[in-house]
Amino acid sequence: MSLLEFFSSVFGWIYFICWSLSFYPQSMLNFSRKSTSGTTVDFPLINCLGFLSYAISNYAFYYSPLIRAQYASRYHGLTPTVQFNDITFALHGLLLSIITTSQYLSPRLWSFTPSKGNKPSRLILGIILGCIVGVICVIFIVLSSPERNDPSGGGHGWVWLDAIYAISYVKLIVTLIKYTPQVLVNYRNKSTKGWSIVQILLDFTGGVLSIGQQGIDSWLQGDWSGITGNPVKFALGNVSMMYDAVFITQHYVLYKGADGKDGEGEGLLGEGRDEERRIE
Repeated sequence: MSLLEFFSSVFGWIYFICWSLSFYPQSMLNFSRKSTSGTTVDFPLINCLGFLSYAISNYAFYYSPLIRAQYASRYHGLTPTVQFNDITFALHGLLLSIITTSQYLSPRLWSFTPSKGNKPSRLILGIILGCIVGVICVIFIVLSSPERNDPSGGGHGWVWLDAIYAISYVKLIVTLIKYTPQVLVNYRNKSTKGWSIVQILLDFTGGVLSIGQQGIDSWLQGDWSGITGNPVKFALGNVSMMYDAVFITQHYVLYKGADGKDGEGEGLLGEGRDEERRIE
């Protein structure tokens, strides 16, 4: 193993650890407060769809001989830059997202005080439905293509690699929009109370290392199609870091020490619980 291969492996597992640990602070904070006030279910709910699609696409890129053959045919004989830690991370993220989502959708199960953010927004529900319909349409197009099982990539026809890309793009779409509702909630409340900054710091660190690993892998292959051939992983790190920068600015600069100016802020301090109970 060369030095760069060693660093690629180290970066991969450290980013896996950082991103995996980032799922725990919010659910633990919710549990300690017995409330999800100050946050919205939109983030963990759409994360479930995102990590399900990410797990499926990573599994296919890593284990499927057909998908790997079609990828190699399309990208000059190269192999996907997906690593085993990518699959592990996706499955772990899916599990933790389901657990966190249950804290919002089933507050009684956790003995939580109901809050305003427990109901998914119509925007997020619409995006989830749109992603599912889009993937189904692509799968039907691939099924109608006579070249779908061609290991050489099928020329100009649709192949199963295209279906896997469609599934992986769901994760990209989720990443592009999943943070927006919480950014708006923080802006409305003029506070980041209830939103764990620890998860954001871990997420930012993981993003840096994820991009670093992909860059090293592409350098070792001598071809940057390792990035263009896996745009979701590359975008995942970059988009996450941009949103993380917004949350860090909100927490440490704009709303530093703020408790919130509405009912949500009061609920975060353990006050106004009777008002929140009337929401149910």
